[in-house]
Amino acid sequence: MDAAFTEEQDEIRRTLRELLHKRCGPDDLRAAVRAPEGYDPGLWRQLAQQLGLPGLALPAAYGGVGCGPTELALACEETGRVLLPSPLLPTAALVAPLLLALGTEAQRAELLPALASGELTGALAVPGGQLSTALALTARNAGDWAGGGRAGGIQARECGGGGEHGAAGEWRLYGEAAQVLGGHSAGLLLVAAHAGGYARSRTLLFVVRGDAPGVVRVRQTAMDETRALGVVQLRNVSASLLGAEDAEGAEGVGGVERALAQVGAGAAAALAAEAVGAAGAALERTVEYVKVREQFGRPIGSFQAVQHRLADLYVQVQAARSAACYAAWAVGGAAGGPAEGAEPGAPGLALAHALETLRAVAGEAIQLHGGIGFTWEHDAHLFFKRAACDELLFGPVHRLRAHAAETAGVFGGDGIRAEVSV
Repeated sequence: MDAAFTEEQDEIRRTLRELLHKRCGPDDLRAAVRAPEGYDPGLWRQLAQQLGLPGLALPAAYGGVGCGPTELALACEETGRVLLPSPLLPTAALVAPLLLALGTEAQRAELLPALASGELTGALAVPGGQLSTALALTARNAGDWAGGGRAGGIQARECGGGGEHGAAGEWRLYGEAAQVLGGHSAGLLLVAAHAGGYARSRTLLFVVRGDAPGVVRVRQTAMDETRALGVVQLRNVSASLLGAEDAEGAEGVGGVERALAQVGAGAAAALAAEAVGAAGAALERTVEYVKVREQFGRPIGSFQAVQHRLADLYVQVQAARSAACYAAWAVGGAAGGPAEGAEPGAPGLALAHALETLRAVAGEAIQLHGGIGFTWEHDAHLFFKRAACDELLFGPVHRLRAHAAETAGVFGGDGIRAEVSV
């Protein structure tokens, strides 16, 4: 593994940081989260058209930039620094790679260029708040997390007849998914649904247009306004199967689960980088503040106790950044698979460390800002809310670590730590 960034990667970071610095001030951020989309559409178009951000990790054949997970993670670190409200994560880290992995050639040719250009945004709808399980971040995703034939999930029924894009006839979906990232405004939905009843029970992914008849969506009220969530209701909605019915990727044993787990590893790397960016920015702001806030006639940053607290946070942020970089490298191997020699479970472990770091830095930032840190007018509370809500969506941290350890084979079948040869 080469830990040095290339000139192209440094240029991506520099260009994106300069643009976000101009367009993402405190007032801009507050205006964006209150927009109907939950983000600034003008800024999103600029990021897509000038920088190619949503297509950064997509092949050039589908309108993408042709980079990889490392470049996407670098971009996410910069968007995390300003807590950018955008559809980047659900579009570029979830929907696009799933289309690339499972979609037919016709589906890829139709949908990926629109996603890469920013013309179309995407969302992954998983019922029951089971996103972290579906992505195999906190548990194996081989269970009935898509509904299992019971009420509360999303059910798919095949109606027969000729289909398009490899679908075996027309499919109808009904059910509800909550806490869908960007689900209230996305133009394209990938819906995880339970199909086959009890006889041939399986989980499949379906392509649904956001404006399709029978789709009812509403934005949810969330603690973290910068991470827009939606409730998606499907009322007898016509849908296309993602992939071909007779293909291994669509109906083969574990095909959808394997693809979701692979995409989950890439999403974990991007999320870890985003959390590291947010933690780094919160720490920088806190360091600047303690230089000017005075107590007993001197800046509080001159007190050794404060310096020690900030030094500990700095070490934690740098360790989380290293883990996030390793995770991005680990998922960026040939043919979209893990890199040769990469440790299993590295992305999940990096995400756990990054979320824990962001929570620690945000908490200390509020404390060291004193009374102003607890007010709505200050930005410190935004970092704390991002930390809390991301852990609710993708964690908790202890489950991320436990599953990463299980994936890496740290524990034996009886729960006792296996012997490791040095």
